[in-house]
Amino acid sequence: MWYKVNELHSKGLNKSQISVELGMDRSTVRKYLLMDEQKFLDWISVAQHRPHKLKEYRHFVKTTLESHPYLSASQVEDWLKEHYPDLPCVHSKTVYNFVEQIRREFDIPKTRSKSFRQYEKLPETAYGDQAQADFGSFYISIKDGGRRKVYFFVMILSRSRQKFVSFQDKPFTSQTTIEAHNHAFEYFEGQPDKIVYDQDRVLMVDENLGDLILTREFKLYSSQMRFTPVFCRKADPESKGKVENVVGYVKKNFLRGRTYTNEKALNESILDWLTRTGNGKIHAGIQKIPHNEWIIERDYLHPYYKQIKVADSLLPYKVRKDNTISYKSNFYTLPLNTYQGADTLVLLKVENETVYLYGNDKTLLTTHKVCNERGCTIRNTDHRRDKSQSLEVLKTEVTELWCNIPSYPLFIEQLTAHKQRYLRDNLQLLKTKSVGIEPSFLEKAVHFCIESSMFNANTLIQTALHYQKESQAITASVMPHIEIKSSLSTQTGYEPQTSKINTYQKIM
Repeated sequence: MWYKVNELHSKGLNKSQISVELGMDRSTVRKYLLMDEQKFLDWISVAQHRPHKLKEYRHFVKTTLESHPYLSASQVEDWLKEHYPDLPCVHSKTVYNFVEQIRREFDIPKTRSKSFRQYEKLPETAYGDQAQADFGSFYISIKDGGRRKVYFFVMILSRSRQKFVSFQDKPFTSQTTIEAHNHAFEYFEGQPDKIVYDQDRVLMVDENLGDLILTREFKLYSSQMRFTPVFCRKADPESKGKVENVVGYVKKNFLRGRTYTNEKALNESILDWLTRTGNGKIHAGIQKIPHNEWIIERDYLHPYYKQIKVADSLLPYKVRKDNTISYKSNFYTLPLNTYQGADTLVLLKVENETVYLYGNDKTLLTTHKVCNERGCTIRNTDHRRDKSQSLEVLKTEVTELWCNIPSYPLFIEQLTAHKQRYLRDNLQLLKTKSVGIEPSFLEKAVHFCIESSMFNANTLIQTALHYQKESQAITASVMPHIEIKSSLSTQTGYEPQTSKINTYQKIM
């Protein structure tokens, strides 16, 4: 700061201007300007004896740093708050200075950590639009001196930065991941429109060249919830950099130096940590407290109703072809596509005049009010909605765009049969990439793809572009014929001389 003050003074700024520019008191600026460099160095080398609000916690900080020299000042501050509820209210910078002073006094250097990978900052999303989820693991110390590996699930609301963390001492499965989602939605008091994930095996079986195949349990669960799962491409952590940072934050600020007792105690501690630190301190990125922002964002979240614990004495009922079950002479509807063949069963439970219908994995499918009449159909209007309608709309739009291509219906029929999983991507490409290509080249490309049994929209578009470029190249290579007329014959009547053939015969 001394150097900055003198630099601005050398540029012609007066004391008042420097005070405003640097946010300093004018008397401090004047004091710095009266000292040359040597006097300033001598002044700062002398310890400033001022009363410290944290002096009573000196021994705790010293022993903590000696045991765990790699801890950051922020984590030391959190530990002070955890162990001393009556800790004076001081600025984080005060704690940092206090920790650094103890490090210098007792020669406790901070362990150098590895450099972190840099991620691209994405634009802010709307309230309730997106969350990001990820998994982490960490070897935590235990009382006998060994180490134990713990696993944790993290979810963060992208706009408010409100975080949730759940621990367990075994690797996550599809079922325990679903339970962690439920705990997160309870904590957030709702669920967002989308959740961004890595391509983790507990959620997804295979990428299949862009056609994601989810595990059976997670596919069924996500179809019942209001959120849409979105999976990043492989080796693309920037797409969910917010949750990646939270995973590192949990490891370095909460787990490092902590001793493991049991899973329950760890989950209780993490909730306290989230309240006072993870969601209670100002976030460096948005410069706001996540908890305060979450109070705004929760009004934009879809409602989440806590799933009822299912008893083991559930009654199995056969699902009819029209996605209903018959119970006490009435029909109760189920979500579309619940029926998967003659052996499809659901589990039924009646409680408090409500019918609860569950899948075979005991996940709640739907609820209905008990009907005391006979021969009625109790329907949930959402069950009649065909959720594939958007695909049909896209298919209709592309058909209208390609109406001038006679062979298109045969091509799209074969494409649907061979590439059902990629149909949406293919239709989208046909809709956007065919603009600017003449219909004759599109028709020629369609013929080529059908004859070659290459039912792929990208192949079709590239072939059409090839034909178009080829035609343009041929046109450019043909020089235009220019008719040259003689001005002599038209203007002066001049006739060119001719020779007799006998003249040439004599020469030969």
